[in-house]
Amino acid sequence: MTLAPRIPATVVTGFLGAGKTTLIRSLIRNAGGRRFAFVINEFGDLGVDRDLIRGCGDAGCRDADIVELANGCICCTVADDFLPTIQTLIERDDPPEHIVIETSGLALPKPLIKAFAWPEVRTRVTVDGVVAVVDGRAAADGRFADDPEAVARQRAEDPGLDHENPLEEVFEEQILAADMIVLNKADLMDAATAARARGVVDAHRRAATKVVAARDGAVDPRALLGIGAAAEDDLANRPSHHDGVDGEHDHDDFDTFTVAFDAVAEPEALEARLKAAVARHDILRVKGFLEVPGKPMRHAVQGVGDRFERYFDRPWAAGEARRGELVVIGLKPLDAGAIAAELGGRLSSAAGG
Repeated sequence: MTLAPRIPATVVTGFLGAGKTTLIRSLIRNAGGRRFAFVINEFGDLGVDRDLIRGCGDAGCRDADIVELANGCICCTVADDFLPTIQTLIERDDPPEHIVIETSGLALPKPLIKAFAWPEVRTRVTVDGVVAVVDGRAAADGRFADDPEAVARQRAEDPGLDHENPLEEVFEEQILAADMIVLNKADLMDAATAARARGVVDAHRRAATKVVAARDGAVDPRALLGIGAAAEDDLANRPSHHDGVDGEHDHDDFDTFTVAFDAVAEPEALEARLKAAVARHDILRVKGFLEVPGKPMRHAVQGVGDRFERYFDRPWAAGEARRGELVVIGLKPLDAGAIAAELGGRLSSAAGG
């Protein structure tokens, strides 16, 4: 009896706003008919990443092929959520040819990779590769460096670094686990900035890990897929700060909540208010959708720090509620009520913290 070949899975990691979803959308558009399934670990109360993938305008974005895990960080809910999801996908009558897993910005890759060695899935799925997406300009700024001198310099400019938080550690974990590092947003970096970003990545990556520069997350699928790493069999070569402590890690340094909006007639004015709020509060990431009066399409908003992107992503569906909601993610403590008021919105009834 010949065993069926194992389904390859690609794990896409990266800090908040690095460009993971953008990379996946690019992958879908250039997949050449390959049948994908997507497991999205949404951080926050609004399924923004799932909707962004659904809105890519490609037949590869079937609803049945996109699974959202919204019950917490994927590396902390492996047994309860992740493994049952993978089992459901591989036991379908039409199993996917490739599974793509987008982790939350806070996920540690190693516990997730270990899950693929569990008996329930080991003979059916393999980790083809771990791809870490890095915001090149943020890395160049030393935002994730563990060098005390670099942190001291950064603290003089960025009070957010005074927080005792796991950002640097999470960054290192993602780099150490990666088979490929995508140094994203290359169009926002000059040569000197790109060299600094590459230096930060090189200080932590394993020697065999490849680094590619990208703009808007565009990487040739032939480079992203088919790496053949079998990472679940290579755990010893992927060191972690949490080896020997059962993979425990602390997420308590982050707040997330959802701000609801009525129709927004002037999205550019809201963007100005968002940038002002980022300057006053420790906001790391903003993402969501707006209704613009008189426009038949939904208006997507994505922000990392004070850099924002807005665009109309798809038409509102027939019967779809035209609601405006933005997820705000930042370092504790965030004053959710004050931020919602500054933005001209209101806290969603689903808002958390």
